[in-house]
Amino acid sequence: MPPKILLVDDREDNLMSIEAILGTEGYHFVKANSGRQALKILLSEFDFALILMDVKMPNLNGFETAELIYEREKLKHIPIIFITANNFGDENIFKGYRSGAVDYIYKPINSDLLRAKVNVFVDLYRKNHMLLMQEQTLKNINKSLENEIHERIASEEKIIDLNHKLLQNIERLESANKELDRFAFMASHDLQEPLRKIITFSDRLSSKYASKIDEEADMYINRIQKAAERMRVLIKDILALSKIVADKDSFVETNLNGLVSDVINEMELGIKEKEAKILVDKLPLLFINPGLIRSLFQNLISNSLKYSRKNVKPIIRISSEISYERTNVETNEKAKYCRIHVTDNGIGFDQKDSEQIFSIFKRLHFNNEFEGTGIGLAICKKITDQHNGFISARSKVDEGSTFIVSLPVNSAPLN
Repeated sequence: MPPKILLVDDREDNLMSIEAILGTEGYHFVKANSGRQALKILLSEFDFALILMDVKMPNLNGFETAELIYEREKLKHIPIIFITANNFGDENIFKGYRSGAVDYIYKPINSDLLRAKVNVFVDLYRKNHMLLMQEQTLKNINKSLENEIHERIASEEKIIDLNHKLLQNIERLESANKELDRFAFMASHDLQEPLRKIITFSDRLSSKYASKIDEEADMYINRIQKAAERMRVLIKDILALSKIVADKDSFVETNLNGLVSDVINEMELGIKEKEAKILVDKLPLLFINPGLIRSLFQNLISNSLKYSRKNVKPIIRISSEISYERTNVETNEKAKYCRIHVTDNGIGFDQKDSEQIFSIFKRLHFNNEFEGTGIGLAICKKITDQHNGFISARSKVDEGSTFIVSLPVNSAPLN
């Protein structure tokens, strides 16, 4: 908006004369015919750049009106130029300044002088207005910063509290996991003795009384033997899962090609039975726990053999690559990982199940389709966890699967 100027004079012709002189400058004029009317206007409007006021007016003269104006705090910033036809002398001029005047203009009015003086005060008003706006902006910014600091402090306090609770929960979980591992080990160990007796006595019953029992009884004995064998395998897998603990002394630099070759030799009968072909690319030397990684390859190869397609000879390929996969938060450096791919041409599975297959006892097929306990891939996950690594899978139904084992180069065990 254009700067506002309040014109105060009891004569209309004087008001029109001043407005005519300043009309080309783009100001907005508000006119008052007396000191009282000026005060009334200033009750609701106080955003004036300047007041041009006649000294000699009836009832309230210019000096008296100025004193009343400056009694209000909100109006003290408005400069007043007195317009007068009289030369009062020093004493009266001082009285005008004391009442609030910043300058005088004498009649007859010099147009150029009036415009020059008004321009100076309007320019000062604009600059003060800009400074006030900048001050308000800075206050808003400071207020915003204060709020942000308070929120950040509150957030940091919440984070500290949450971290403390998280550490407590981690301790409780670690303790619970250790207890569960001990329980699984002891329970599995204690279950083996009665299971051995079931297997032993069912075998004796089957061999000794084979000619004396009927077909139905023989079927029941066979079911007992199969159920006992499944239980034996399940106990063996649970024991294997509970025993997976890697200490620092068990980590050594290992030739993965030699380790995988040993695993393939141990599984020779199963591989020949399936007429499978296993292709192994050159694998790197890694700092690992050989016993655990041996078990990992046994489970993955066994998995590929088990879930092969009917009338399709299994082809399993084991390859590797070095990649940078995760960034260290403290050093901002990417960690170097060896990614080992175990790819087959088996029955595959739906990719949406790629995460849950690593859960214990999770199976995507019924027992009568494929034998197994649902623990093998859980064992693989626990082994990679102990190596500060991770495992994932990519698959498509009837197009095979790829299991990706990522192990850090120069790995250290999980504490």
